[in-house]
Amino acid sequence: MRPIDERTLRASFINASRKEVSDLTLPAGFADLDFEKLDYLGWVDPKLPRRSYVVAWVDDVVTGVFLQRAEQRVISRAQCSWCEDVTLRHDVQLYVARKAGPAGRKGDSIGNLVCAEFGCSQNVRMLPPLAYDGYDRELAREMRIVKLQEHVSAFIAAVKG
Repeated sequence: MRPIDERTLRASFINASRKEVSDLTLPAGFADLDFEKLDYLGWVDPKLPRRSYVVAWVDDVVTGVFLQRAEQRVISRAQCSWCEDVTLRHDVQLYVARKAGPAGRKGDSIGNLVCAEFGCSQNVRMLPPLAYDGYDRELAREMRIVKLQEHVSAFIAAVKG
């Protein structure tokens, strides 16, 4: 992910009101984030724990989405829809985003099961276990990174409508 500043981040949200954007709390240590190790920026608002945010580069444009965290945790062991990590050490949570534009004003939304603390970028960068002799673990890692970026972009595109 390419670096972004606070002004660009706040201007990027496609499914939020001006009030919601002005009220958002930036992630802890925002100024010190290593964007090279991120495929998207996702965080839970420390002041409003059910509100979360995801910001990513989609078609060379910074695009942000407001998310609402489901009240109830996922009870069974679910797989994250974005990183598809099968060796999860983190919980998965249902996040719902109001669609952008007229559809969102009518109440349309879209949801996804995602790592509860948005650790997908770290998950896909871990070397996968050796599946068989000759298995290219580096290539598998690169493919997981690309798939994560595709999944996040597809989710944001669905929110756009």
